[in-house]
Amino acid sequence: MRTPVTIIGAGLGGLLLARVLHLHDIPVTVYEADPSPAARTQGGMLDIHEHNGQLALKAADLTDEFRGLVLEGRQALRLLDRGGTVLFEKDDDGTGTSPEVQRGELRQLLLDALPDGTVRWGHKATAVRALGEGRHEVTFAQGAAVVTDLLVGADGAWSRVRPLLSDATPAYVGRSFVETHLYDADTRHPATARAVGGGTLVAFDPAGNGTWLVAHREKGGALHAHITLTRPQAWFATLDFTDTAAAAARIAEEYEGWAPELTALITASDVAPVLRPLHALPVGHRWDRVPGVTLLGDAAHLATPNGEGANLALQDGAELGRAIAAHPDDIETALTEYERELFPRGAAAAAAVAHDPTPQDMINFFTGGERAGT
Repeated sequence: MRTPVTIIGAGLGGLLLARVLHLHDIPVTVYEADPSPAARTQGGMLDIHEHNGQLALKAADLTDEFRGLVLEGRQALRLLDRGGTVLFEKDDDGTGTSPEVQRGELRQLLLDALPDGTVRWGHKATAVRALGEGRHEVTFAQGAAVVTDLLVGADGAWSRVRPLLSDATPAYVGRSFVETHLYDADTRHPATARAVGGGTLVAFDPAGNGTWLVAHREKGGALHAHITLTRPQAWFATLDFTDTAAAAARIAEEYEGWAPELTALITASDVAPVLRPLHALPVGHRWDRVPGVTLLGDAAHLATPNGEGANLALQDGAELGRAIAAHPDDIETALTEYERELFPRGAAAAAAVAHDPTPQDMINFFTGGERAGT
């Protein structure tokens, strides 16, 4: 008898898991809080790594479709100091192992690879409780409920499923992103477009002080930036993000003396700046085996962004799907095997970004030294 699976969260990891289970004829339903696939934007560029994300897509039999989404040239990289001086530059010569795609397009690819009705939209989980013998009940905001033999929390940083397994909660890491977008930048902001180049820009103050700029070139000449500030949450609470101009001006003050083509990523945004506080679970987060439930992606190992989060979620989904397919009638063996690899994988990724990187960390990372934590 095939074990029916309930997944909470239609992010990349949950959808990849659903796809692998579908390929093995294992019944699965995904419940997602968003009312539709287009209810909100799905983030910017993702570099999908050869050693994990791409292998996961191969397990889902979606390699060719993934290749069709790759944006050529986006593996180019520029590392600048605050004055705009180029410290390191690398073109995309087509030999890189981490091609870039738009997150929203990758998510849609995974959705299109599932049978109609697999994802139940507009189902926000509000409560989860154990019923015994590995069964769980999930209650949704509109009052509906479902009972499942196997529950997978793929519901991100503030997972409703995690408390079944762990008392851990994400903590603020001392750093936040402020997200901005410049559209048609080659025409409207040519100096900034040149500074960013064809792929990714990382700019920093060699003297430190916790200020960074990271920008990606997206489709149609759009520049998507993450203004990175190491400041307490109380500092950000003093900003009124409903007053777009005032918020941008105050953030720009923290970048006094930076080249204008770089600060334009703050002051010339075509959308209101969006605050993204960064949180993380404890490094090495793990739990004792609880029958009938597990986690993947950020629900399991939320860490400071470093380019691994989406890749790990995809890998988690593939590995969990394979384990279930290998033991469809012995789910506890499947979950034990999956978690045995999940815990060290998540711990290693989290440990790599557990500190605020120095400028030298950044140079080392991009020139082949040790990994930095942005």
